[in-house]
Amino acid sequence: MSSEFGTNIRMTVFGESHGAGIGCVIDSFPAGEAIDLDELAAFTARRAPSGAVFSTARSEPDAVSFLSGVTNGRTNGFPLCLTIENKDARPSDYSALKNVPRPSHADYTAAVKYGGKADMSGGGHFSGRLTAPLCAAGGIAKQILARRGVTVGAHILSVGRATDARFPMTGLTAEQLAAPGKRRFPVFDENNEDAMINEIKAAAEASDSVGGVVECAVLGLPAGIGGPMTGGVESALAYALFGIPAVKGVEFGSGFNGSGLRGSENNDPFTVSDGKIETETNNAGGILGGITTGMPLILRCAFKPTPSVALPQRSVDLGTKEKTELSVRGRHDPCVAVRGVAVVEAVTAFTVLDLLTASDQKT
Repeated sequence: MSSEFGTNIRMTVFGESHGAGIGCVIDSFPAGEAIDLDELAAFTARRAPSGAVFSTARSEPDAVSFLSGVTNGRTNGFPLCLTIENKDARPSDYSALKNVPRPSHADYTAAVKYGGKADMSGGGHFSGRLTAPLCAAGGIAKQILARRGVTVGAHILSVGRATDARFPMTGLTAEQLAAPGKRRFPVFDENNEDAMINEIKAAAEASDSVGGVVECAVLGLPAGIGGPMTGGVESALAYALFGIPAVKGVEFGSGFNGSGLRGSENNDPFTVSDGKIETETNNAGGILGGITTGMPLILRCAFKPTPSVALPQRSVDLGTKEKTELSVRGRHDPCVAVRGVAVVEAVTAFTVLDLLTASDQKT
């Protein structure tokens, strides 16, 4: 399987959506790093189902257990194995869909690749449920990074047509970055919360779903991390972020909007502030030539609408090769991007720690 993340710190994710449990094995986490279990639980709770209108009705506490790699609350340098039990699995919800692939799911491609042998209940190993161990690993990485003066945070930038204010590309503070994660709905500007929730409610009431965009920032990264071409920070982050189920687009800095500007508008003039070289603007998103500039690292991830909807959809029966119609039952998020905020934070934190570890090994 290709469910692996990282180069110097390597993580392998395992489990299925409606199996006994899920988890990951992480090799080469720095030894001697304290893990605040209360802080980790608070972070993973941001991804866990909440029962709110923007979340699945599936009830999973996402309690993390360590099988190895942790001694007396600290990483011990050996492979760290963490598990999360599936408390509310209900594979019977998907028995009628075994031979009928759900549109925009991995059902068909998995049937082709694995000869129909894969357990695709609730998406199986392709499910968003597998982001729970990603959050646990990333939550540990966030704690390690914080002790190195690096802060990672994210917010929901848009839901359908409703939008939030963007993070400022320069002058963003650690307090501002942390604020969305402390709110019940992770917006940067609380005045935009109602419009986003109403957008999700409208989709749910129509037995439909809606997509969204998550914006993430990293503060405290020194200049000089990364390398050219495939060794770049953008390459590493994009590779990892596209491993999050439902992510269909990743951009940095001005991103696609920058393609509509002239060079004189998109360029970031250099300046000096308190003896430190900075840029006046930050359309580059903190990265030039794949290498960090020391400015805030800014990225965005586009999440597709949840493909499991109760509305009738056209499909085919893989056995008879005949056209058919299905309506997906079960418990699903009307907007996966909301819980995806913590996941983007986690995967970004894990990847940044991996990049910093590589830099430490070279010096």
